[in-house]
Amino acid sequence: MIKKVEHVAIMVKDMDEAIAYYSEMFGFKLRDRGQSPTKDMAFIYHENQPGFEIELIQDLVPLGDYSDKGIVNHLAFTVDDIEKAMAYYGEKGIQFTTETPNTGVGGSKTLFFYGPSRELLQFVQPAKR
Repeated sequence: MIKKVEHVAIMVKDMDEAIAYYSEMFGFKLRDRGQSPTKDMAFIYHENQPGFEIELIQDLVPLGDYSDKGIVNHLAFTVDDIEKAMAYYGEKGIQFTTETPNTGVGGSKTLFFYGPSRELLQFVQPAKR
């Protein structure tokens, strides 16, 4: 039976750039990093949700084990105030796919943007209940 979300894997072009981006932009910390003959992998986590990790994978050979599986559709982060998040991260250089947040399912507010390897990322402000 499923207990929780364990991690999401994201294909990256440059491992050092990806680790730096998630660390500096969002406060993730590196838990572990290792290589096999075909790939470089790193696991990062956030102190506010240490039971969930992002696995970053860089194929070291063309069309390695994972590169034909896709990058991931998107990874979503919860925020308290999407307009404040948009202003804060906009000042850090993030360019959002729309100028204003979208209305999501149940009245949530959503906003998409891209990470350094063109992975689709999203902020979600849950609807007030």
